[in-house]
Amino acid sequence: MFQIRIHGRGGQGVVTAAEMLSIAAFREGKHAQAFPSFGSERTGAPVVAYCRLDDREIRLREPIMCPDALIIQDPTLLHQVDIFAGLAEHGYILINTTRSLEALGLEEFMRSFRVERICTVPATEIAMKHVGRPLPNAALLSGFSALSGVISLDSVAAAIREKFSGKVAEANVAAARAAFEEVSHVEAG
Repeated sequence: MFQIRIHGRGGQGVVTAAEMLSIAAFREGKHAQAFPSFGSERTGAPVVAYCRLDDREIRLREPIMCPDALIIQDPTLLHQVDIFAGLAEHGYILINTTRSLEALGLEEFMRSFRVERICTVPATEIAMKHVGRPLPNAALLSGFSALSGVISLDSVAAAIREKFSGKVAEANVAAARAAFEEVSHVEAG
């Protein structure tokens, strides 16, 4: 089983990201489960969403305490909550930011983590360019696809089109493709 925890703030599409990730997994013949966890339901409040992927039926129903991957939609949460708690040693980390890992204050953490499994992507900027709104979720899902290889870009695009329609869907697919290229370029370099 592969478990993903998504951290962000209300209004950023955190819950929708988990749902689209599960749709992408379903499209690849996997079993998937997505669910949110939040307290205050107001815009800007911290939100966590979870997604599990497996080749077999998933019977677990509790929050993910030991994720295989973290998708961090809002870097301001990095030093406010213990986002990295329970992260598997072999895990992946994708952070929505234009800043370097050093500028984020993650030098010490990086020393004990596999550098090739941590990446930043300017998902909000990519979303603004393609979608016209600061909703980084579609871009982050494709960045996760490029970083981990757990799901394909085509499945992410199909999930976006299933969740949205028309111009909104196509704008999000364009953002997803741009983020995929950005992360693929970083990973290859």
